Amino acid sequence: MASVSDLNGIQVENVKFPEQIKPPASAKTLFLGGAGVRELEIEGNSVKFTAIGVYLEKDALPLLAGKWKGKSAAELMDSDEFFRDIVTGPSEKFTNVTMIRPLTGQQYAEKVAENCEAAWKSMGMYTEEGAEAIKKFIDAFKNETFPAGSSILFTHLPPNTLSISFSKDGSIPEQKEGMATIESKLLSESVLASIVCKDGVSPAARLSLATRFSQLSNNV
Repeated sequence: MASVSDLNGIQVENVKFPEQIKPPASAKTLFLGGAGVRELEIEGNSVKFTAIGVYLEKDALPLLAGKWKGKSAAELMDSDEFFRDIVTGPSEKFTNVTMIRPLTGQQYAEKVAENCEAAWKSMGMYTEEGAEAIKKFIDAFKNETFPAGSSILFTHLPPNTLSISFSKDGSIPEQKEGMATIESKLLSESVLASIVCKDGVSPAARLSLATRFSQLSNNV
């Protein structure tokens, strides 16, 4: 049976996500829960845009296993409730979005904002506070450009903080200068949900999370 110490890193295209990482704005070391590509069909061709790695706190495992232990990867993959439990759980998460194709900050932020706003409106959760968080989110990206190999780094800190930082070479910065911090539980959760939950942008990362958790949970 697998344990966190047995997990390897994951290669997604030319991006290597290490098995453990210490996120910016965090004092903790998180393990790689899963990783995958974001791709879209454009004029009949599959175009890969970003590689995404999702990291979890080790303490999240027993909390999740209490409900999901023994489930197969296929069962977890089909359960949006499982991914919602990851997203809303009371532990730290970290999301690394590394560019395969270049994007501008405006392109990236506006697409994420559009996905979040659509989800909030469908759930009747769109508020003035949410709109203000989205504005701060877009502002954090307005002067940024992301060539291939650069990264957007999200540290999801409970109970309600989203920390945003950037890396031009794919490394993880230790310093806190240049970070944007947004106090919004809804936004912090929605950024991760827009990747791994139902209709999220990376079914491959979703499958990777389901597969690795299924392997781990039987050893919790």
